[in-house]
Amino acid sequence: MTLRPRIETTAMDVFMVRLFDTIDEANMPWILAADRALREALGESLIDLVPSYTTLMLHYDCRRLGHAEALRLVESALARLEPATAALGQRHEIPVWYDPSVGPELARVAQRAGLSVDEVVHRHCGRDYHVFALGFAPGYAFMGLVEETLATPRLATPRRRVPAGSVAIAERQTAIYPLQSPGGWNILGRTAVPLFEQARRGEPLLMPGDRVRFAPVSREEFERQGGDTAPLEAAA
Repeated sequence: MTLRPRIETTAMDVFMVRLFDTIDEANMPWILAADRALREALGESLIDLVPSYTTLMLHYDCRRLGHAEALRLVESALARLEPATAALGQRHEIPVWYDPSVGPELARVAQRAGLSVDEVVHRHCGRDYHVFALGFAPGYAFMGLVEETLATPRLATPRRRVPAGSVAIAERQTAIYPLQSPGGWNILGRTAVPLFEQARRGEPLLMPGDRVRFAPVSREEFERQGGDTAPLEAAA
């Protein structure tokens, strides 16, 4: 496979590196390889580097590097890019209590897919999801790809408050809300894993390149883990 990276200047000291045009799990070895190569190439001149589904946003210190020199370093690093062959980050198992009281869109997803609620849970837990990017809130990981049968559009009207730990899907993505926030994804269940607290300490549990598998647990086990059982109403 031959990549043709496109490097766009989006600010005086920011490049957007575009490697792909579509979201695909096969992108991750290349995205991670580019992340490593660019970090090595820019060294102390790098301020921030944010990998995503198809791109990397690179912010460099313009007091150390001029635009032309920064562009030359980026182009040189990408010219010799090879996909990462090592394990792509860590694998995490996230316990989830799937129940209509905390997963009010379980029935909606099941009806749309022509499946039972139990089969929706089984399928949602039946594969590893790649962490493509972090955003929206500290510790919020965009993951995929959900099997096409379960793909469900976002809610027409987002909720004002989605409880922390809510596990949700939107189209072919899945995610966990790390703290209470607005949101328009379809809520399937809830986990007690404290994603926001870990991100606030600078130790986010989930990072791009990691893999996540959800595991169903009972209400009793969820409560034992410290989970909040307060019900969430279904969206209108």
